[in-house]
Amino acid sequence: MKYCRPRLNFSGGWLLAIIAAITATPVIAETANFGTITLPTNSNAVPVTVQGFTGGSYSLSAKSNRDRDQKACIGFADPNPDHIMVLEKDFPQMTIQVDSNGNDTTLLIQGPDQNTIRCGDDTGKSKDASVSDRNWKSGTYRIWVGTFNPGVKHDYTLKVEQQ
Repeated sequence: MKYCRPRLNFSGGWLLAIIAAITATPVIAETANFGTITLPTNSNAVPVTVQGFTGGSYSLSAKSNRDRDQKACIGFADPNPDHIMVLEKDFPQMTIQVDSNGNDTTLLIQGPDQNTIRCGDDTGKSKDASVSDRNWKSGTYRIWVGTFNPGVKHDYTLKVEQQ
């Protein structure tokens, strides 16, 4: 009995498609652990608040050692952003503040492009982090709420307020 082996015929296009699929760079997902905040063009000065909790072991300094104002980016969070914030218009001044009842939290905000980073740590006498900055351009921002030590879980409220 003669064994016949099926013949595989790959055209150049198929082979290239298979190679491209194997070597493709993964796309970063635009999903957040605790959802999306949208500030529409007609939003007023009322603060927006959302809830979440810390607890990751991913070093935020791996995203960036320093922000656009040369502030240190520190803390530990989940690799995925905790919140996505969509600004439908430019805001000249905005504050993003963590309230975890005074626990030692940190913030890293990336956007509206991959290279613009804002970082925050202690706010005045409070160990809770905040970022108060100018020139927030319309677009999508990724927000990480971290802790000074890895794996520490704290419930928090994140407040976004325009001035």
